[in-house]
Amino acid sequence: MALQPFSSAAAAAAAAAAARRLTPSSLLLPPRTGNNHSGFPGTCMNKLSWSSTVNYVRLQVGNAFSSRHLGTKLIKKRAGVLRCATIEEIEAEKSVIEKGAKERMEKTIEMVQGNFNAVRTGRANPAMLDRVEVEYYGSPVSLKSIAQISTPDGSSLLVQPYDKSCLKAIEKAIVNSDIGLTPNNDGEVIRLSIPQLTSERRKELSKVVAKLAEEGKVAIRNIRRDAIKAYEKLEKEKKLSEDNVKDLSSDLQKVTDQYMKKIDSIQKQKEKELLTV
Repeated sequence: MALQPFSSAAAAAAAAAAARRLTPSSLLLPPRTGNNHSGFPGTCMNKLSWSSTVNYVRLQVGNAFSSRHLGTKLIKKRAGVLRCATIEEIEAEKSVIEKGAKERMEKTIEMVQGNFNAVRTGRANPAMLDRVEVEYYGSPVSLKSIAQISTPDGSSLLVQPYDKSCLKAIEKAIVNSDIGLTPNNDGEVIRLSIPQLTSERRKELSKVVAKLAEEGKVAIRNIRRDAIKAYEKLEKEKKLSEDNVKDLSSDLQKVTDQYMKKIDSIQKQKEKELLTV
């Protein structure tokens, strides 16, 4: 079978059909009748129509690529904002906050112990004078910093100042304190006799110790609250997730429980001293 020559008119018709499939009809210019550039009669497509169609296709493809590219950027940006902290970062934040909380809790234990020591029992204890301050050359100083305090026996205290000229000031400070002891100044040293406690007085002091212990526990709870607020602040700053905060708060509660037990322990020890005749 002999091959038929492919005319320019046929080529133009094929191009028009392809253009209609690639772009909306509104982008094509109306066909023009007459001789085409090759001199053959028939319908030909305006060159601008085909060029516009190609540009339209290129524009659509280009926009699609740009949209995908922009979407990728946005996703990456959002991912950066919502990025969770690494294990190392979480441990670092935990270490700083927990260390500060522990230091404050240790100071609270020391304060509670000091308050307990100030509660007089039936036995002599130099710690009974820890909170006594003396006016020394115009400045208040701790009694134990300017005098040696000892216990010659279980029922008396001996205060021997390094500077005997401050005996009167020491005597005055003891009288004005709340330890309830009467000093005996012989010009060289000061002696303090520790009277035996009655059963009723022991019970009263036990209540005082319980109150001091509860104040210490409240201070520990407040320290824990402050630490949790620090964790929650990091969560708002997107440095920690909600699960991170829950885990860290759980660990902090364990530390808090340990210090609560310490207060219970020294409270029981002090109550035992009060009840020992």
